[in-house]
Amino acid sequence: MIKVSQIRSDIGSTKRQKRTLVALGIKKMHNPVELEESPQVLGMVHK
Repeated sequence: MIKVSQIRSDIGSTKRQKRTLVALGIKKMHNPVELEESPQVLGMVHK
């Protein structure tokens, strides 16, 4: 399990980046989300 949280605002980010945040389940800034450690999730987090 890994914890992921959004640090910066998504204002000015691309649509692809916003869709990635939705796919990760991140709704608010500084609100951590626990995710299973899989290659797909790690690829999204790396971006």
